[in-house]
Amino acid sequence: MHITVEPRETYAVLHLRGEFDTYYVPVLQEEINGLLKVGMPFVILNMRLVRFLNSTALGAIIKASKQLAAEGGKLVISRPSKFSRDILEKVGLDRVVAIYDSDEEAASHLDSEVQPTDENVLFEEDRSSVIFSPLDSERVAHFVAGDGKQTNPVHGHSFGEHWSGIGRMAGLDEKHLRFTWNGGNTDLEPFAMAQFTALGTEWKIKFRLPLLQKGYCEAVACISEVEERPDGIKVQASFKEIDAETQAAVKQYAADMAYLKDELRKATDS
Repeated sequence: MHITVEPRETYAVLHLRGEFDTYYVPVLQEEINGLLKVGMPFVILNMRLVRFLNSTALGAIIKASKQLAAEGGKLVISRPSKFSRDILEKVGLDRVVAIYDSDEEAASHLDSEVQPTDENVLFEEDRSSVIFSPLDSERVAHFVAGDGKQTNPVHGHSFGEHWSGIGRMAGLDEKHLRFTWNGGNTDLEPFAMAQFTALGTEWKIKFRLPLLQKGYCEAVACISEVEERPDGIKVQASFKEIDAETQAAVKQYAADMAYLKDELRKATDS
């Protein structure tokens, strides 16, 4: 990653370009320290050309924000790339560091007061898609085959032995994946959804780890908890068959999320 410093009259713009990962965290810190030494605590991070950032980079942004605030300044972000904006909003960092669509808009808000932030909404559950299908295809025929008019939400054709549902990730650790499901196009009530995803049933699942890699991870999991809700169900699936590389990625992802959650809370407690 490259950083270009553009000094203005009352603030500085740091133009970031490339992949912002652990290796370049000290580079950002060095630039922040340099600006503080010359009495410039108001900074805009222009992230238009950032192609990738990981959890350590996000932590560095939070640290820079706190460091500048401690000196009476402020850090804001402008023009983030689509990838950057998706990640920043997904982990809730936009609740700590404001994001603007242009450098000019960011500059006009540098002197605005930071609004109080509710700790309960600092870190949202991961809402990535989870694609799941039963190993026992007979479950599909029994619960959701219906009159043949319904369609598979993944493939678009009529329900059949290759049916898959789409849920939303609600949590992830080394042993479990939790997701919610509203029934999609099945017309099932929550009680029937719970029976469909009954305890002990095995499912093929696909899920994303957006901070670590592109595309889907795959595993076989066994349903260990099912909670009925007014608008659907919340399911816990325990990993049963998962390759070593995916297991390692899941472990790292869970650690990254815990780290970011802690950093975000610290940022608003200070």
